[in-house]
Amino acid sequence: MARQLTPAQEAERSLITTYRKDIWNKFVMGLKNYQMISDGDKIAVCISGGKDSMLMAKLIQHLQKYSDKKFEAEYIVMDPGYNAENRKKIEDNAALLGIPIKIFEVNIFNYVAGLDKNPCYMCARMRRGHLYSYAQSLGCNKIALGHHFDDVIETILMGMIYGGQIQTMMPKLHSKNYEGMELIRPMYMVKEADILRWVAHNDLHFIRCACRFTERYENLENKGEVSKRQEVKQLIAQFRKTNPFIETNIFKSVYNVNLRTVIEYQYKGKRYNFLDTYDDYKPEPAEDGEEAGDEIFE
Repeated sequence: MARQLTPAQEAERSLITTYRKDIWNKFVMGLKNYQMISDGDKIAVCISGGKDSMLMAKLIQHLQKYSDKKFEAEYIVMDPGYNAENRKKIEDNAALLGIPIKIFEVNIFNYVAGLDKNPCYMCARMRRGHLYSYAQSLGCNKIALGHHFDDVIETILMGMIYGGQIQTMMPKLHSKNYEGMELIRPMYMVKEADILRWVAHNDLHFIRCACRFTERYENLENKGEVSKRQEVKQLIAQFRKTNPFIETNIFKSVYNVNLRTVIEYQYKGKRYNFLDTYDDYKPEPAEDGEEAGDEIFE
């Protein structure tokens, strides 16, 4: 008779069976491609209570068992002022999935609730700072966040459409304010659709957002008003109807940057303009009277 698996065991097992190709392999690929974890690391796995961070915790738990990298992990939950129902949901899901969380409390929601401008921006910034600080107090040198492939693609488009800039959500970053600390995004290559499939397969139910503004946000959505990220998500869904490779192409675009066709860019605080070296460049002869470089617009 087959041994009955616990929900935690089944959720972890499904990552290397049903979802090996779409989740586990892409998780491992991202870690290797961007050299996110090294021997001796102590990683603070930051859990918000949503599907993404909970999955990330299970992936890192499994990785610890079988990786050739010897590292430690602390599974931390910051309570910035959750209501009792949301906090209990996070605790119950962590127990269900066998994730040994450590909860620390900060009073962020009460502070940002009184702000008239950019409360979400300030909340995110303050939460990041508290995560770094608490992780450092535990002896960690890295914090892991649960951003996935769709977040990366949406951020690229949001920067272009709403910010007038080209930038990427990076797979890892050195902290500017916490010396020796680094941020990593282990699910950088994992698609949200596959995360949702894993959640449904294991009959898991996570909070969508523990922020006290969630109800107001959902009411706005019901009226047809959506956030900038939701707008971009819908835009990508429209593109996908005619081009199933739209996300991959957007991702590849930040790998294939041709600086000769970029008007201006920044590096280490200095701006570089194409006119700086314009007269030094000698183009290859073009065929059929076309100007070199025009082919990118065909």
